Amino acid sequence: MVLLSIHPIMPLKRCDQRAVGSVRLTVCVLSWLLCVCWAPSVVEAAGTPPAPQQKALILQRAFLGLDKCNACVGTSICKKLFKDQIRFDWWMSPDTTLPLAEKQSFPGNLTDDSLSWRPVVLSFLSSPRLHSSSDRSICRSVGRQGPCSIEAVLRVTPRFQSLNQSHLLLPHIVKGLAPPLLRCPSQRLLDRVVRRYAEVVDVGSVQMKHFSERDKLRLLYTLAVNQQPLILQMFPGTEGWPFPRYQGSCGRLMVWASSRPLWGLYGSSREFVQRVDVAYQLLHITQGLGHNSLGFLLYYTRLGEDMFGLQDDQRVFITDASSIGVIDLEQGFPPDRPSQTGSDGDIFSCLGQGTSPCHRSPPCSSVRPTQSLTLLCTALLPRLLLTERGAQTTRLPMEGEAEAGRLARNVPLLLGVCADPSQPDWRIMAAVGSLMDLLKPMRPCNPHYTYRYPECRYNQDY
Repeated sequence: MVLLSIHPIMPLKRCDQRAVGSVRLTVCVLSWLLCVCWAPSVVEAAGTPPAPQQKALILQRAFLGLDKCNACVGTSICKKLFKDQIRFDWWMSPDTTLPLAEKQSFPGNLTDDSLSWRPVVLSFLSSPRLHSSSDRSICRSVGRQGPCSIEAVLRVTPRFQSLNQSHLLLPHIVKGLAPPLLRCPSQRLLDRVVRRYAEVVDVGSVQMKHFSERDKLRLLYTLAVNQQPLILQMFPGTEGWPFPRYQGSCGRLMVWASSRPLWGLYGSSREFVQRVDVAYQLLHITQGLGHNSLGFLLYYTRLGEDMFGLQDDQRVFITDASSIGVIDLEQGFPPDRPSQTGSDGDIFSCLGQGTSPCHRSPPCSSVRPTQSLTLLCTALLPRLLLTERGAQTTRLPMEGEAEAGRLARNVPLLLGVCADPSQPDWRIMAAVGSLMDLLKPMRPCNPHYTYRYPECRYNQDY
């Protein structure tokens, strides 16, 4: 019996393989006594274009940024991608020209068993345009006008050499980096970064003795470009934090659980009761970020419509954690003194910000306990609880006014106090407390809100 098969990727068992090209042609002659496997080499002439499957692999690696590693996030989820356990439009047809290549994030689906799929978000550390701009600036920092080895340039920087010679992630190593997570880091905060870092095999130690040089470069690059994957790992939803589950990364692409944007609720009177519930959750989440058992103050540095999302159980999550600052309330932070030598202003300082001026968050000493609440009352809550009528007038939706009579009278006043940064902290907190007291009894309690049903039928605290 003769079996003829073509295996482009998977190796053959019990066969000596001597394939040089991208296709292995194997003829196995089976008999009672032996199995003989023959794998002739496929010699490609110079200039011959790669096979379609090889071309697709090259495109996929370049799309993910694997050709730039270890100036990347990691490779923890690459296996699922190349086994087609994560799917999205471009990945299934990499030879097609799609505007997807210019997007920073896009939807996809992930499976663990090929039977059930769940939605996920796939996102680059920064937009492809900013990545290209940052790569060019790295090359120009060593006098190269054209492409260069990004990893080789970053490896010889004093900042990376300092990290590579240390078993701890120390504050002076991350000094001057742009993400707000690192605006005033304590050693306890940096220890949590290392302990929860999921892109290495052994997780749980604050010492980086098990980190290879490659692992340290990936960590430093992620810290410099975008804190999103680190926040999701440091404060996971499984421990009660309002962040989606981090799935992993491949190259410069990271993956986390998907959610629905809040903007679909704006301006719809039919969704008024749900908007009341979302507003209450936002206030509750924001209060919890400032008061938690870990002794970390997590605060907003800015707010956008895409920062929050809704899960299927109607629970609100913070889907964009790239603008969240962290202050250690136990260890505090040193005075924010500018560097006398400028040694912290290196190529890592503004990675991911392109050619625009490097922007850093205000000093931690300027952060008020009510900063996040003020931003929330200014940017999002009016859009959830009030609708515009004319140029200057705001009021509650017509539908549901009988049920929401107290809100119609008090919400504009309370939001005005909460959104006013000139008010003292105690007055802002009192206004927020009164607003939550108004919203709490109006939240729906039905099977659609599974995050609090059926407990809400028996206990109003849910």
